Amino acid sequence: MDLTQLEMFNAVAQTGSITQAAQKVHRVPSNLTTRIRQLEADLGVELFIRENQRLRLSPAGHSFLRYSQQILALVDEARMVVAGDEPQGLFTLGSLESTAAVRIPETLARYNQRYPKIQFDLATGPSGTMIDGVTEGRLSAAFVDGPVMHPGLEGIPVYREEMMIVAPFGHSPVTRASDVSGTSIYAFRSNCSYRRHFESWFHADRAAPGRIHEMESYHGMLACVIAGAGLALIPRSMLESMPGHHQVEAWPLAEKWRWLTTWLIWRRGAMTRQLEAFIELLNEQQPVVSD
Repeated sequence: MDLTQLEMFNAVAQTGSITQAAQKVHRVPSNLTTRIRQLEADLGVELFIRENQRLRLSPAGHSFLRYSQQILALVDEARMVVAGDEPQGLFTLGSLESTAAVRIPETLARYNQRYPKIQFDLATGPSGTMIDGVTEGRLSAAFVDGPVMHPGLEGIPVYREEMMIVAPFGHSPVTRASDVSGTSIYAFRSNCSYRRHFESWFHADRAAPGRIHEMESYHGMLACVIAGAGLALIPRSMLESMPGHHQVEAWPLAEKWRWLTTWLIWRRGAMTRQLEAFIELLNEQQPVVSD
């Protein structure tokens, strides 16, 4: 077992495809197939379940992935220490759409300016997708709605978000869920923590939303609300940044439901130089909030 095999294994685990993994690590597919088979023979287990043209991790493969990621991360860290004090290498950050749009643009700009040797990638999506990305090793860290009670993760609270219920212009004030029971709502997919919060707000008042329309962006949600087609739940910081926010009515949820905290999370024991540098920059720009 060598580092090249581990890099190949990680690439196949991430892509689920020998062909795509070969492109990722700049090898021919036949070489990857041979090296993965050799790795499985060395370990005495099958790391992948092979289904037609796709590969997915076996239970043993899932266990091995975590260790292979830790080994490669330590190797990267060792290379950086030898190369000097300046952080470098790949840093893949995940984020809620609202956080990426409103909270962190200035931080990311400063990060890129201060650490030009770091190769930075940003992905956005709902909390569930971001958590999966971190636990599976596709993301170095991610901003999610927290706290996250997962034994394999750790993190810090960063931003406090005020949640606003958004209604068409001229709508009467919404003080509780029963006021709008049965009304259509616009939200992200079911693995979005904000959507679950919205639904819980309804259920706690023994009310229920009408049809739930799944959207891909807050801008799409706002456009539908402006058109008079239903309600949405949007963080105040995001709502006030969008064109058209003056064309709707908006009220904060009742105090129990009003505030949500955005956390930065990463895999337990996987604090890298790149992540340390990012957290230091966050702390410079604003004090970390208490949950």
